Amino acid sequence: MKIICIGRNYVNHIAELQNERPAEPVVFMKPDTAVLQKSYPFIIPEFSNDVHYEIEVIVKINKVGKYIDAKFAHKYYDEIGVGIDFTARDVQDRLKDKGLPWEKAKAFDGSAVIGEFVPVSGFESVDSVNFELHKNGAVVQKSNTSHMIWKINELIAEVSKYVTLRTGDVLFTGTPEGVGPVAEGDVLEGYLEDKKLFKIQVK
Repeated sequence: MKIICIGRNYVNHIAELQNERPAEPVVFMKPDTAVLQKSYPFIIPEFSNDVHYEIEVIVKINKVGKYIDAKFAHKYYDEIGVGIDFTARDVQDRLKDKGLPWEKAKAFDGSAVIGEFVPVSGFESVDSVNFELHKNGAVVQKSNTSHMIWKINELIAEVSKYVTLRTGDVLFTGTPEGVGPVAEGDVLEGYLEDKKLFKIQVK
């Protein structure tokens, strides 16, 4: 499986990082080794002093597709969830300043938390789903998929122009505002509506 990530898909998050609003979706990848194994803690890597959490709605692809039209994109998934795109912000800033790719900051081992998935049939629309991240019991990120610049089906259509989607691939759809650093001992919990879909410890 591969992990396909979307950057800068919420206006307020773009503003908080003082980035430019893109004219098209920003796409980057994480390898399968980035997946944090179930029941494992997230271990802060030794090469960063500023790792940030970024909660995102995630989509599990359920069949092979290429050049998918947005109006048919809903046929390529039937489950969504929430996950974390951990980012070594200090590393990313250094790479961005030099105009270099982000992989060292985004694709390192354990940088992708993939929570449990739930059927899309349980929601009126995937374009209006609440999600939030709790850190040590306090809400630190809270948003709704209606605030995405590009909605899930549009993202699937866009990504499939360039990359063949395969069964088991996971799409991270972007993070809202409220990102921040993690520290040893933190507990992170991700919710989709009222369902807790992951809980991890930071070490």
